[in-house]
Amino acid sequence: MNNYYPFINTPLPYAYDTLEPFIDEKTMHLHHDRHLQTYIDNLNNFLEENPSLQNYSLEELLTMWCRLPCHLQASLKNNAGGVYNHRFYFDGMNPGSQSDCASKGRTVSSSRLFREMTRQFGSPENFRSQFKTAALSVFGSGYAWLVSDSAVLKIVTSSNQNTPVRQFRTLLLNIDVWEHAYYLKHYNLRAAYIDDWFHVVNWEKAAERFAAGHPDYRCR
Repeated sequence: MNNYYPFINTPLPYAYDTLEPFIDEKTMHLHHDRHLQTYIDNLNNFLEENPSLQNYSLEELLTMWCRLPCHLQASLKNNAGGVYNHRFYFDGMNPGSQSDCASKGRTVSSSRLFREMTRQFGSPENFRSQFKTAALSVFGSGYAWLVSDSAVLKIVTSSNQNTPVRQFRTLLLNIDVWEHAYYLKHYNLRAAYIDDWFHVVNWEKAAERFAAGHPDYRCR
């Protein structure tokens, strides 16, 4: 992953049509090749004009923007957030991926993350219902996230291209609810898009992120 200036639009970790029929190929092309590319171009242009910031990583930029002069804050926050959030979203989907737990003969549903989800939310179904409610609650554009705060799982939302990087150390998955993420296929039916997104969540990746953030929870 390209995490330093100059940023490039790294390829998707799967083919554009991999998520069919739940997320259509054309949306994936436009979302990745145009929307994400625009944020990357804008971020590179901003950093070109502010060379003192070029040696910071993408995550570091997202934690320091609030310490910059006021006239620089919004541009850095919005464009660095747009790059980070989109990459995180794309990397969190792929129904065909395999995790370490799966390769050892365990199913995804038996991973520590799923056990924690069941323990903390009551069941995976309860989590799904609460996550969908949160994603639907985002007014306008933004994201819903599953995060871990000292192994306590929480569902949070962010508006526009804000990210919870500064508030939570371990981010597990997110759903993009900007209209460009779903309008070609689902029109204005955000709820239908959310239901389809659940079919393509890369739970193996989410479990890896959980394990990386909490080494004591790694599968044995």
